[in-house]
Amino acid sequence: MIIRLLGATAASLVLVSGAAHAYPVKGAPTLTHNKLYKEGALPKVSCKPAKGTTKSSTEKYVKKLVSCLNSAWKGVIDGFQPVRVVFKTDKESCASGMDIAGSFAEICGQTIQVRLASDWVKAKSDMNAFAAVTRVWSGVVQGQTGIGQAWWALEHDRSGDEVDEQTRRFYLQADCLAGASAKSLGRKVKDFKPLIAGMEPREYAGYKWNGKPTNRLYWTKKGYQAGRPGACNTWTASSAKVA
Repeated sequence: MIIRLLGATAASLVLVSGAAHAYPVKGAPTLTHNKLYKEGALPKVSCKPAKGTTKSSTEKYVKKLVSCLNSAWKGVIDGFQPVRVVFKTDKESCASGMDIAGSFAEICGQTIQVRLASDWVKAKSDMNAFAAVTRVWSGVVQGQTGIGQAWWALEHDRSGDEVDEQTRRFYLQADCLAGASAKSLGRKVKDFKPLIAGMEPREYAGYKWNGKPTNRLYWTKKGYQAGRPGACNTWTASSAKVA
């Protein structure tokens, strides 16, 4: 699963608020016309993992949630490879190289790695854990469908504006896919703002790779309401929708 390292983007690509010009994606059919977009709605998966307030119960919750996501997506992705969870104790993110104070989930190689801290463990609500794991699962989808590799290979100008827009297209698509996953698992979402807020650690809040809050809300809701990956083609969307 090839996901562009957050550290590389954070250093030089994603600290601007939006693109000044339109940068349509051309010559990258894996992004713009991926077979994934032709798939129908994700299957309904009965998934009601219970999260207690102990480390062991939270670990069981995360494992069950990933198992549900494997079930939801296995019939949608050609050559799908089930993903396993590895729990870690160190604070350093393999993706960004940053130290994360609280709990977080990320893709490292072929696994989803999760660090559990008191914020997830002691919380009575599973919202943040659900949001983070479901969002990071989007990277699994993007990796196994070739989208991650195709994004990495995109040509772009050297001014930064074009690569910034490409980066936002990638991460907004992840928001949308997370919405579709939530719908598949039967999660009832009326207020999307807490879901979006829980998707990433607070340490990433200053970076702009996700785009404007209004666009994050638009794509997350679109994926959830449609329940299918075809709603998540950010690569052919207008620049305004990925600002």
